[in-house]
Amino acid sequence: MSETLSIIGAGRVGKSLARRLRESGWHIGVVSTRSIPTARSAVRVIGAGHPTDRPTRQVLASDVVLIAAPDRAIEAVAAELAHLGGAEWRGKVVLHTSGALDSSALEALADAGATTGSIHPMQTFSSQGVPNLAGRMFGIDGRPAAMKVARKMIRQMGGVAVRLSGTNKAAYHAAGSFACAHVLALLETSTRLLMAQGFKRRQATRALVALARQTLDNLERVGPRASWTGPLTRGDFPTVQRHVDALSEYPPEYAEAYRALSRLTAAVLSDDPRALLQKLDGILAPLQAVAEKKKPRTKSAAG
Repeated sequence: MSETLSIIGAGRVGKSLARRLRESGWHIGVVSTRSIPTARSAVRVIGAGHPTDRPTRQVLASDVVLIAAPDRAIEAVAAELAHLGGAEWRGKVVLHTSGALDSSALEALADAGATTGSIHPMQTFSSQGVPNLAGRMFGIDGRPAAMKVARKMIRQMGGVAVRLSGTNKAAYHAAGSFACAHVLALLETSTRLLMAQGFKRRQATRALVALARQTLDNLERVGPRASWTGPLTRGDFPTVQRHVDALSEYPPEYAEAYRALSRLTAAVLSDDPRALLQKLDGILAPLQAVAEKKKPRTKSAAG
């Protein structure tokens, strides 16, 4: 018999994982969201399940429960489920999908006897369909029995499980933000700079995506340092200064980000980061001071 999975919080992540697991042979039980319409919509995407607008005792009929609620709600959901089932949770496996929280967020269920853990796909989820998870990395943590179930689920979806052994799981999640949301912000910033110089958005996007893609290809092929190009690699500090000067015409976040990223680049890519940072700070520090003086001062409450 196939194992049964219930989903609490069937948003983009929850319904995507449930869809792929259903296709792998799992039986879908309860699909719970904050309203019946959204739960029914999730069931349509998943292809199976019983829609509810709150966790019910039907959840206890499942072998595994996946909590895909927002991070801020996970502990409260765990407490609600623990109260709902009490000792009946013994022998059940409960996993949450947060990338920033470890399995301790499910302490209430662990105290009730459930085996707890987390399973987090390093993958973006949009409203445009269910992504193929084959080859994707998943971070997992928790009790051994919970990680065994997580590994099985990941293997069935074609993914690769990596046990998170660090003590600060939020740093793992921050890594994903650097590679995803922050990259997107940087490319949008670059797009706006090119548009200010006469590019159409489509032209700017085409140029920058090609440039970024080539950089990623180089990274995969020859590694980070061999792929590193630009004025810092050449010690061309006058060009760095011209960049910062030019960015002063734009919102202050542009130049601030350029300074911070230049320092980060020196710290993680240079063979001699201390020397490069010293030279870089000699240019950036005075410019930062000038920028601070230009910022409008907010009036105090007394004024």
